Amino acid sequence: MPAPRDSASTAALAAPAAVAHASDRGARIVAVAIALAWHVAIGLPAVLAARTEFAAPGVVVGGWVLVLAAGAAAGTLLLRGTPLPPWPLAGLLLVVDAAVFAAAGEGQLFTAGNWVWGTLGWFFVLAMWGQRVVGLVALLTTHASIALVAVLGHGIDAADLARYVMYVYGTFTLPVAVFVGSTVIVGLGRDRAAAAAAMHTMAAERDAAERGLRERRDRLALVGATAGRVLGELAAGQADPDDPDVQRRCVLAAARLRRLIAESDDVPDPLLHELRAAADLAERNGLPIDLVTIGSPPPLPVEIRRQLADPLTALLAGAREWARLTVVSGPDEVVVSLVTPDRPTPGVNDPPPPGEYDDGPVQHLYERDGDIRWAQTRWRG
Repeated sequence: MPAPRDSASTAALAAPAAVAHASDRGARIVAVAIALAWHVAIGLPAVLAARTEFAAPGVVVGGWVLVLAAGAAAGTLLLRGTPLPPWPLAGLLLVVDAAVFAAAGEGQLFTAGNWVWGTLGWFFVLAMWGQRVVGLVALLTTHASIALVAVLGHGIDAADLARYVMYVYGTFTLPVAVFVGSTVIVGLGRDRAAAAAAMHTMAAERDAAERGLRERRDRLALVGATAGRVLGELAAGQADPDDPDVQRRCVLAAARLRRLIAESDDVPDPLLHELRAAADLAERNGLPIDLVTIGSPPPLPVEIRRQLADPLTALLAGAREWARLTVVSGPDEVVVSLVTPDRPTPGVNDPPPPGEYDDGPVQHLYERDGDIRWAQTRWRG
């Protein structure tokens, strides 16, 4: 049954993607919240408290405002799922980094007023989101190099170098841990969702296979009983082999058995294969038949194929002189038509009165004009 398998495969692919998207979005919200909250709640009060002690207060405050604007824009794009221009944003942050270190002055080099120590790493995380971790490590390494130049620029001091190492360790490890951790969580969520979806898909396919097997056994029993009744009547002498109605019953039973066997064949176009099986049987019984196909049928469940083929197979069993079977297919529609000469006397396999009938998703249409009989089954997706 191609359609259920396709839908199950689609679900198996969609579920991990949905879980990964939800996990990634949650991690993005956390990263944006940390960066902006740290910048505003911790960096801003420190900058305002020490603004008179900076070597160039305008540069420090201006850099803070510029990073706030860039971070807000980057956070908005991240939360919307819009791709960021990572390296232009990273370049802007590094320029601000160097400018603030130079403008902070020696007295504020290791204080909270030099906000780039604690804040800038989180904005590097925003800039590199969705990229490889090596990009974030490269930015943090450049940040550490800029800080080292600033420290050494004020003279070599063992205490300052020790403080520098501590600051670099703290500002390096936390952003990397959050960045890598979010990537790992997203990957684990995707893998677990994929495993769960695969298990559900296997269970659904197993249930569908068992249900199909039961239905096939039921149909085989029904068709076998019908054929058995005809054979039993013939064996008991209750039916005349020369009777046209008996012959049609035999042909119909054979056609149903043949189509039931054809249902399980693994072929590219199961519907055409099943109709060809019925047409071949009619030809072997001496009925000239034309089978015309236009287009390729889409994958259809067995039930839909049965509703399309069974009524025409039954009519084909009672056809005389000639028959024309036409299959017109499109991506979302399949029409099967049977044209045969009309018979003045009714038969056991004659169609219902002219008109249109619904059989669930398949519509049946029957017409006759005195010379020919026309029957059609139509499925629309």
